[in-house]
Amino acid sequence: MARIKWIEDQDSAGRTAEAFAKVRSRSIAGNVPDIMRTMSQRPDFMLAIEEASRTHFSDGYLSRAQHEMIASWVSALNRCHY
Repeated sequence: MARIKWIEDQDSAGRTAEAFAKVRSRSIAGNVPDIMRTMSQRPDFMLAIEEASRTHFSDGYLSRAQHEMIASWVSALNRCHY
C-alpha cells in the first residue's frame, strides 16, 4: 500500500491533468512514471522535478545509459522500488 497519496489519470483535472499530459508527452514509455505521480498533489513541483530529471539524465560527460546505470545501482543499494 502506497504511503503517498497521489492522483490517478482518470481523477486528474486542471493543472494536474495538464502536468500529466506534459510528462506523458516527454516520456519514452508514453506514461506518467510512478515516481512523478508521487508529486501529483503539487503539479508545479512535479513539472520542476521532471525538468531537472530530464537535464540530469541528458547526455553530457556521462551518457544517459551511464546515468541510468548509476541510478539503478544506487536504488538497488537502497532497496528502493524506483
